[in-house]
Amino acid sequence: MSLKTAKEIWNYLKAEYEEDERIRGMKVLNLIRDFELQKMKELESVKEYSDRLLSIANKVRLLGSVLNDSRIVEKLQVTVPEKFEATITTLENTKDLSKISLTELLNALQAQEQRRSMRQQGVIEGALLVKHQNSSRRQKKEVSKNPIHLAAIVRRKVIHHTSVGEDLTPSAPNAINLDMKL
Repeated sequence: MSLKTAKEIWNYLKAEYEEDERIRGMKVLNLIRDFELQKMKELESVKEYSDRLLSIANKVRLLGSVLNDSRIVEKLQVTVPEKFEATITTLENTKDLSKISLTELLNALQAQEQRRSMRQQGVIEGALLVKHQNSSRRQKKEVSKNPIHLAAIVRRKVIHHTSVGEDLTPSAPNAINLDMKL
């Protein structure tokens, strides 16, 4: 094959890489079918789900077909989990949903998701605080019943804890030996 001019090379590449209209149509149909089957998973974030939908929409657009943002907005409103129902209902009552932008809907859903996440983290932190308080009370009771003396040797970012007392007297010389070796 001898292609000498830029026009010949361009025509060859165009014929080689330009897909048949029928194949392009089948790809679009498959992408739209995939778009229609998408649903948001319970543990998935709004960002992850919207990225998935927008990725499919962009592929459809690259193939020359139209998939409007209004269709993506409708898809989001219908397929988000029940935990976002309050936000969707509020938007329905306060705005014309046919005119709401994709950005506005995503911002509203992400704001609710963040508020919910902050509340849940507060509950978890509160639970951890209570657990810590209960464990520290338990530890105080155990320490008062059985006093243990700890020898802590710190050197070169290595910490050795050695119990000294009662039947554990051989461990104190070991702790000193460890200090000498470091």
